[in-house]
Amino acid sequence: MKLLVTLEFRFTRTPDGQVWSRTTFSRPFWDRYMKVFDGVKIVARAEHKDSVDQRYRPVLGPGIEFFEVPYYLGPWQYARVWRRVRKAVRSAVADDDAVLCRVGSRLATDLLPMLWKTGRPYGLEVVGDPSEGFAPRAVKHPLRPVFRYLFTRSLKQECSRASAVSYVTEHALQQHYPARDAAISFSASDVELCDDSFVPLARVFITPLSGGFPHEHKLQTPDKGTRPRLVFVGSLAQMYKAPDVLIRAISLLHKKGFPVWLSIIGDGRHRRELEDLTRSLSVDSRVTFCGQLQAGAAVRKKLDEATLMVMPSRTEGLPRALVEAMARALPCVGTKVGGIPELLDAEDLVTPNDADGLADKLQEVLTDPERLTRMSASNLAKAQRYRIEVLEEKRRKFYRYLRNATEKRLANGKFSSDFSDAPPLVDEAFQ
Repeated sequence: MKLLVTLEFRFTRTPDGQVWSRTTFSRPFWDRYMKVFDGVKIVARAEHKDSVDQRYRPVLGPGIEFFEVPYYLGPWQYARVWRRVRKAVRSAVADDDAVLCRVGSRLATDLLPMLWKTGRPYGLEVVGDPSEGFAPRAVKHPLRPVFRYLFTRSLKQECSRASAVSYVTEHALQQHYPARDAAISFSASDVELCDDSFVPLARVFITPLSGGFPHEHKLQTPDKGTRPRLVFVGSLAQMYKAPDVLIRAISLLHKKGFPVWLSIIGDGRHRRELEDLTRSLSVDSRVTFCGQLQAGAAVRKKLDEATLMVMPSRTEGLPRALVEAMARALPCVGTKVGGIPELLDAEDLVTPNDADGLADKLQEVLTDPERLTRMSASNLAKAQRYRIEVLEEKRRKFYRYLRNATEKRLANGKFSSDFSDAPPLVDEAFQ
């Protein structure tokens, strides 16, 4: 049995037919599904390019197929092609496929009504919260309140009718978008870390004689001895991650005479706007835009050079970048949104969209070396929960449940709209 997966991600396709990704969804990502299913059918958008550079990684391989839907970017372009998108998504489903949608997703909303009509089983991986994603200041669009209402309502309905639901958080998304039955609700982060992701020991911070700013003694150099360096990791394609709020906080610290430096890792259409903001606030000499770095060693190097990671997001699922920073024993400050409170202690959280509160929190943390040392040890310990071997069994249990549910429907010869005969959570397939 093959697994059809829809996701709201933009791949890149070259004339040779290969599909490419610069982020998570390259070929190794799909191994998680191949351990339970015989093949994976990816249904998503792809932008056509003549070539790609070394930052891209191939997606296709043995057992991995790609079903392309018409390309669109934003709601206006989608409105022009939605009929063709819906047709493409629905035509990709074969009679004997299991179906899994990574949501919230426009493609899932196009597909699922067809499944509801036939009573066909499907699973969901809930990786984001549209209520937060379309919250005020998260998206600049005149129809933002309408999108927020519609997409939030759609996701609640999709979860309530699913055969099984897996959430990347332990509690946050489950509370907002509950499954119809707790017995079919799973928790498995989308983040998984290998041994190379971890440092062996927590950091120990001291207070140097000059400047009064703590630093990690193991990384001390003449250049970094009195320079707390913050790091931000996230896409600049949208303002979900709130780099603008962080830049304003840096400006407030600068005005207080509290010198900090910031490295921004990531790229996107808002980069120029953010660069202009640093110049207007006179902190352009303190903020470095590193662009999109290749995942792995390049990003880990920047994390190891930093004093503190800041995630000032307006919306989140469970952020990969934050977990990766915690695995490097890096102290972190974040906002009270999505799954961030499941990762960081309450004293390390701030309210979103509050540059003054963020600036105060950063100064509070950076002037307390004992607290930084404690944060480092706590983060490294929590990151252990995201090791590959821990998460693989959680996901496998969810995928087996979905496969078993689909096989039982197929054995009946038709799909019924009655879900009452869905297989129980404890089944021999899990043993």
